[in-house]
Formats: sequence, C-alpha cells, structure tokens
Amino acid sequence: MKRTILVLFAAIAIAVAGLLAYAATRPSEFHVERSLAIAAPASAVFPHVNDLHKWEAWSPWDKLDPALKRTYDGAESGVGAAYSWAGNSDVGEGKMTITESTPNERIVIKLEFFTPVSAVNVAQLTFKPEGAGTRVAWSMDGTNNFAAKVFTLFMDLDKMIGGDFEKGLASLKSIAETAPAK
Repeated sequence: MKRTILVLFAAIAIAVAGLLAYAATRPSEFHVERSLAIAAPASAVFPHVNDLHKWEAWSPWDKLDPALKRTYDGAESGVGAAYSWAGNSDVGEGKMTITESTPNERIVIKLEFFTPVSAVNVAQLTFKPEGAGTRVAWSMDGTNNFAAKVFTLFMDLDKMIGGDFEKGLASLKSIAETAPAK
C-alpha cells in the first residue's frame, strides 16, 4: 500500500514537473489583435477612442460592472489623458494612459492592471481608410511572466481578450455609424 502511494506521488510530481517545464518554453511575449470595418470616416470614429470619457459607451468591460468606479486625470483627450477604474472581479482595477495620438490614424495606450493580476501592457488602435469607411484595428502587446505562461496552458489569451475586443469594436461601430455627421 505504501509503495502504491509513493508511486502515485512520484507520478504526480513528474507530471507537475513536466507541465512546469513545458510552461517555461511558452512565448515570453504575446500579441492579441482584432479589426473591424466601420462604415464611417476615421474622423467620425477617432474621437470616441481619443476621449477616454467616451469609452463607457462602447468598452466591453464597462458593461461587466454597473457599479464601476471611474476617475479621469490629465488632458481632456489625446496624449496625457488617463482613466482609472476599480470594479468587481470581472474588471479588476487599473489605469490606462494615452501615450501617443495621431489624429484619425493611431492611438497608443499604456495599460496598467493592478488587480486581480499586476501587469503593464501596450494597447493600440489604428484607423485606416477602407473604401468609404475605416478599418479599426485594436491590439494589445505584453510580456508573459512564468505565472502567465502557466495560465496560458489552460486559458487561450487570444480568444479571451480577442472576444472582448470584438465586442468593443462592434459597439464602437454601432456608435460611429449612427452618430450624426459633422
């Protein structure tokens, strides 16, 4: 009986060691990206992203916590504009700051997560003419520490974050396409 238990524990230890060794080989960097064609010019889409006050209307995460606490700092929009949030376990706590803003072309955001996991990533939204409209691409790049590498063995980060990007882009599309022309 003791021998059977020892063999079982040894097998479990070997399996866990193998899993951890495999996790260590996972990529250190990640990139998630989704894009969507919007039947509106970049000048009609860009302001909804460049002004962080407007994110509440289309951000997929704002809808996950109706009691989400938001604070805004820095510039009203564009470079230096910052948005902090604190919410339930679905949205956690963090801050995003616009670090680059090229009108109707590109916005780069420093994305800091404080809870439930601490991380700093870079998000980017690009606006490219496509026919009479605009193709908006939303991406996020970051680094996987060892714990994140283990996490990605069980959860597909691309599907998880990418799905949220798809929802957000669909909401942004709805808002931009129904907004009155300026």
